[in-house]
Amino acid sequence: MDRQTQLAREHRERQEQRAKGASGTSRRNTVIGAGLGVLLVAGGIFAATTLLGDDGKKPTSAAAPSDSPAASSEPSATASAPAEAPTASADPAAATCEYRKDDSGSPAKKVGTPPSKPDTRGKHMVVTTNQGTIVIELATAAAPCTVNSFEFLAKKNFFDNTRCHRLATVDTVGLGMLQCGDPFAKADGKHSTDGSGGPGYLFNDENLGGMQLGRGTVAMAQSSEDANSNGSQFFISFADDNTQLTAAGAAFTPFGVVTKGMDIVDKIAKGGIIPFNDDPMSDVRGEGSNAPKLPVIIKDLRITNR
Repeated sequence: MDRQTQLAREHRERQEQRAKGASGTSRRNTVIGAGLGVLLVAGGIFAATTLLGDDGKKPTSAAAPSDSPAASSEPSATASAPAEAPTASADPAAATCEYRKDDSGSPAKKVGTPPSKPDTRGKHMVVTTNQGTIVIELATAAAPCTVNSFEFLAKKNFFDNTRCHRLATVDTVGLGMLQCGDPFAKADGKHSTDGSGGPGYLFNDENLGGMQLGRGTVAMAQSSEDANSNGSQFFISFADDNTQLTAAGAAFTPFGVVTKGMDIVDKIAKGGIIPFNDDPMSDVRGEGSNAPKLPVIIKDLRITNR
């Protein structure tokens, strides 16, 4: 069976499985490579693993243990921070956002639906974890509906006490990212359902092509074969290798850049992975998430206007 035929068959089987509501859940594996396509990187085969958006797995990285207090919401640029967040020429205040019901069968922590008119005052996202605090400058003008969703979920304490379930490393899968936002994730490298949870609603992509997915970029995680299926899962990039995703036309909405706390993300990345079922390539095949060895628990996530 040639590769194209195999990919088509696998895609059809996934669609049929979703339609049947297999096991009561739908795994939107954002498998860039596994089951979708294979990227050629530096002359080698690069299977970009599951960047699932609420219906799939998203890249996660384990954070090193530390009881750092919440940092100031004022972002202070660091040497490790990427370029500034992009701005949009259109007036974000005039945007109308559509948040539709997620009928995929994925497990959902339902807290309601964000308002259709976005609050464009959000400037920074402060993520307080057991490993320390990460501050993200938001591209509110370029991705108003994405930021609006995060502000809504933050006010509902949606992310509190959730675990970042996936750590993708360059030496393992060719990408470097920490994935969070599944409210039900165990993040132990054993549960195949990690990366399948969300808020019960989906929304469309934004700002595609407006920002590279290199080091320091924060973007939405969704299934690469299901565009416009963003939910609550997101990833933090810690490697410039991820810019290949942008070059390949991958639809992952970038909505901010880390201005403080990349050292925390780096510490998590250096801590290594817990390979899913002792096989790191399971992540590439979309069978489960390689979890960070250093547990990363989001204690609080909030959006500030300063």
